[in-house]
Amino acid sequence: MHDSTLTLLPPKPASVKTFKRRDYIPLQKDTLWQIRTGAVRLCAIAEDGAIITLGFWSTGDLVGRLLVGIESCQIECLTDVEVVRLETSHCWNLNEVMLAHISQMQELIRMRHGHILQRLRLLLEWLAAKFGKATEQGCLITLRLTHQQIAEVVGTSRVTVTRLLLELERDNEICYARKQCITLQNDSQKMLMSSF
Repeated sequence: MHDSTLTLLPPKPASVKTFKRRDYIPLQKDTLWQIRTGAVRLCAIAEDGAIITLGFWSTGDLVGRLLVGIESCQIECLTDVEVVRLETSHCWNLNEVMLAHISQMQELIRMRHGHILQRLRLLLEWLAAKFGKATEQGCLITLRLTHQQIAEVVGTSRVTVTRLLLELERDNEICYARKQCITLQNDSQKMLMSSF
């Protein structure tokens, strides 16, 4: 996967913006936002109103309209977020950043096809690879998502995601640990995931 981070000089105080969880970061034509802290998701809204998740981004990543090329999209804060405004002309590795966005969009769109349980497992593995933190028990996924947000990624309903997570728990593929973490057993590899 391409690294979409960009090293910047310390920004002027006016160029740093903060947003609360569930806020939307404004999309401007010639502006990119570099995430200093927190995590966001990039979504497109289909004609029928369905939300299609195109990417998850966190500290160091760049987001913005230029990187998507879709008019009906939005950047939703999944946590409290601090970003730095960056003119596109100051982004020296723009092609690399665009490739990272395209790659992630392709991966997430692929998760909308096939058996729903397989899609869910694939998403959990992908989240562990992108947001995972190694622990003695496995890999702790630091990004917390709601059942609805997971459903939007894999192309199903919130009720189905809840039911499948309960099935995985019943089949001892996952279990709830301290602080409502979920442990997923997959090919003898344990992954820990923050609760949804």
